[in-house]
Amino acid sequence: MTHLAPRVTDIVLSYMEALDCPRALTVSLLLRNEEWDQLTSLDVNPSHYTLPDQYRRAALATEFLRKFDGFPLGLDLDKATLDKWFWAEKECFRTNRLLNEFMDFGTLRGVPATDSLLQFITAVRKNIEWAIGSRPPATWEGRFGPGATVRDVSRYATILDKMSSVPAFTPNSWHNLVPWSGTAWATASAELGRTPVSVRGNTYFTVPKTSRTRRACAKEPSINGFYQLGLGRVMRRRLGKIGIDLVNGQETHRRVALESSVNGSHATIDLSSASDCVSSALVRLLLPHGWFSVLDDLRSHFTRVKGTWHRLEKFSSMGNGFTFELETAIFLGIALTLCPGHRPGDGVWVYGDDIIVPTEFASEVVSALKFFGFTANERKTFLEGNFRESCGGDFFCGESVRAHYMEELPDEPQKFISLANGIRRAALQDSSLDLWHNLRPAWFKCLDEIPSVIRRVRGPQALGDVVIHDDEERWDVRWRNSIRYIRSYRPVSLGEVRWGGFAYAVQMAAALYGVACQTREDGRVYEETRVVGRYSQVSYKVGWVAFS
Repeated sequence: MTHLAPRVTDIVLSYMEALDCPRALTVSLLLRNEEWDQLTSLDVNPSHYTLPDQYRRAALATEFLRKFDGFPLGLDLDKATLDKWFWAEKECFRTNRLLNEFMDFGTLRGVPATDSLLQFITAVRKNIEWAIGSRPPATWEGRFGPGATVRDVSRYATILDKMSSVPAFTPNSWHNLVPWSGTAWATASAELGRTPVSVRGNTYFTVPKTSRTRRACAKEPSINGFYQLGLGRVMRRRLGKIGIDLVNGQETHRRVALESSVNGSHATIDLSSASDCVSSALVRLLLPHGWFSVLDDLRSHFTRVKGTWHRLEKFSSMGNGFTFELETAIFLGIALTLCPGHRPGDGVWVYGDDIIVPTEFASEVVSALKFFGFTANERKTFLEGNFRESCGGDFFCGESVRAHYMEELPDEPQKFISLANGIRRAALQDSSLDLWHNLRPAWFKCLDEIPSVIRRVRGPQALGDVVIHDDEERWDVRWRNSIRYIRSYRPVSLGEVRWGGFAYAVQMAAALYGVACQTREDGRVYEETRVVGRYSQVSYKVGWVAFS
């Protein structure tokens, strides 16, 4: 575990002192006394506050260290995460038992289903089919993702790495080898003598979430993942045509949440472990058969957890290439059925498990979701009151009150730049609740930890954390060919993967998939072209970046 360094503790205490509220005092006392368990267990409920400024100060204090993964809590996070994974499996088992009985016998717990339930499920099915069509196309292009697979660890997960390793697939997806055999990837594998192998399913792993929790995910076989991502893109495009934007929809969700925190017109709903609670029977019940059969073939039916295989009750997990789009389509179908007179993008919005519906129908939507095996996240679901939260936007009476999270220990200049920028954004996110005067001392303490040469890299928020966000008169600017360049602290050597280290067949296949390279007429790389790995070592230097 990593403790807070004294200089970082000084910044945090300065930040809390500037917030000047009871919760900030509590955090300061717990931090000084190293009460890590109590500190990370703090929560803040907007219903306990009447004014936006009161809540905002309390939220900024409470959330600042919530995601810091470095306190010596003495918790077995891996065990807690696995326990929650098994809890979700048990929930899916109960849902599967209920819905399979309904599909097989038309009863629920031995009692014939009511006409109203039959009509409701029929309507949900029709809405989902209207949203994504009756079936996917006969063929679709696969796509590589940035993550690891069953046979490709995160450190070696570039497209070049994936096409150099042995491809893997599950037995139920074997027929996807037919279209796969015509891809450039298959050609490269054949030249390398790599024959696809069958694996039983995916592999369980976890990623950090908060100081006290981790998130369960799964690494898919490479061929399954390739076509899962392609099919997810098909679904995403079809949802986009009816008004559900899964590319830039987060901004729309934040706008609606802001407006609803004032007029109360819409409720925001968030679900706990949503993807892990999409049961296999639910997908079979609600999706058109043409979609279900293809998705069911591509998903993993088993997960290997700590060397032991478990047959899945859920349909797909985090890590599956179409899980996000699938849950969006299902929640959209439920919401549209219960919100008559409203359409996607006009009264109803869904982005994964972030759901926005008219307030008058919100309770019915939550009840329907519960029937299908989902649990509303009480911390992030708001059906009434003056607070709304969706897609990373928190709003209280029309004021932005989003907190900043210090997720890692700042121990390098770029990390102190990120922390300083986060403090500034939290202070200036809403002009009517300007805390900049209060939080400037904490901001300056961050800058004090940055070498003077790097401290000069001031620029606009639009450039992200390659500059220290500041007023325009403090930017270091030069002009060249009518283009304005701003001094920045940018990543340069990213520990790239050399193209020359891969077989020529792999290089050619990667180029066909859009990975940039420079080649001679004979197809060979003629300079040391490199590809950035996902977890490559990053170094930084002061340089110039074009802005306008």
